[in-house]
Amino acid sequence: MDVNEVIAKARVLLEALPYIQDFHGSTFVVKYGGSFMDDPDPTVRKSVATDIAFLAAVGINVVVVHGGGKAINRAMDASGLKANFINGLRVTDEATVAIVKKTLDEIVNKEVCATLAAVKARPKGLPGDSVIVCNKLTVDDDGNPIDLGYVGDVTEVKVKLIKKEIGEGFMPVISPVAEGYDGKPYNVNADTVAGRVASALRARRLVYMSDVPGLLADYKNPSTLISTVKVSEVEGLKKKGIIDKGMRPKVQSAVRALQEGVQRVHFVDGRMPHSLLLEIFTDKGVGTEIVQG
Repeated sequence: MDVNEVIAKARVLLEALPYIQDFHGSTFVVKYGGSFMDDPDPTVRKSVATDIAFLAAVGINVVVVHGGGKAINRAMDASGLKANFINGLRVTDEATVAIVKKTLDEIVNKEVCATLAAVKARPKGLPGDSVIVCNKLTVDDDGNPIDLGYVGDVTEVKVKLIKKEIGEGFMPVISPVAEGYDGKPYNVNADTVAGRVASALRARRLVYMSDVPGLLADYKNPSTLISTVKVSEVEGLKKKGIIDKGMRPKVQSAVRALQEGVQRVHFVDGRMPHSLLLEIFTDKGVGTEIVQG
């Protein structure tokens, strides 16, 4: 191997060192979602899992919240049920919520845990309704009345149960299902769950991994990535259409998490090799970070 190549590798490690030292012992919440979850190429899923395992290996307490929209669609098709959406949010009747819970807890959660275990992380699958409590969602992001059936708005996160798993050396992997005050399971937007879990745990970082590079000034042009956004700039970006329908729940959850004590929120592309490590452990980063000011 060329000596210059070796020195370049050492420089990368040294650039990461102050971040590793600074983040040791802190808590990160990673929202694991996007098309990479369904990518037929297992190396994509393995790359993301390896990055998450790396965070844990350098002493960061990682909590994973996963989505699973595509898997739910497949399960509904197989059951002959039609998916209905209002403003990008799934309408969930009693038959649908049973399929949602079964798919998220018994299929997606187990797959995410298996992928993490294969790279020597110590995942512990937690059905969301064992650690998350909710009311029925009655208004949309803009405050308009909405009825989506069994769709919840998180009111409580059982922090002690999550911290117990972390204390025992596990990486909690949480599905986006919550228990309603009526004792029934409710489907909850996974971005919202990640934000509320991060707030409750006073996480140092909240990272949304999806299939977009971050916020783009021109959504057709990846070179227009906006690397840092202040909370005060969010409304203006919504008006310009830069924060569009798909990104709204993520950004809304990010802003709330920052207001409730999370230090920084990052949006990164899970399809890009090692995007998580590059965003967290390098000076430049590769996605969009949202900060208080």
